[in-house]
Amino acid sequence: QVQLAESGGGLVQTGGSLRLSCAASGRTFSAYAMGWFRQCPGKEREFVASINQSGGSTYYADSVKGRFTISRNNAKNTVYLQMNSLKPEDTAVYYCAARRGTYYTQSGFGSWGQGTQVTVSS
Repeated sequence: QVQLAESGGGLVQTGGSLRLSCAASGRTFSAYAMGWFRQCPGKEREFVASINQSGGSTYYADSVKGRFTISRNNAKNTVYLQMNSLKPEDTAVYYCAARRGTYYTQSGFGSWGQGTQVTVSS
């Protein structure tokens, strides 16, 4: 099983950018599809984006399509989330997660990290 640790969150103004990173432990990182999720207080965790094992295919929630980009570097055991044109409604704790098999799904992810807070001020 892979262990995950997110970083890169912070406070940014509307329209700004942040890049989140998720570092994975273990030698089998490249065997996992990776995903980013987010959760606001009092709300359920929601899917943001996912990427396949090679990094060649991605999948986005409609709310972030065109603004966020997921990528990965298997040599560094790291997955990234580049967030541009941020909006106050993007404020949340962001988590990365892993799963075997397909990336083209919003369910079945596990090995959750501890999360990183992103706050977008208006």
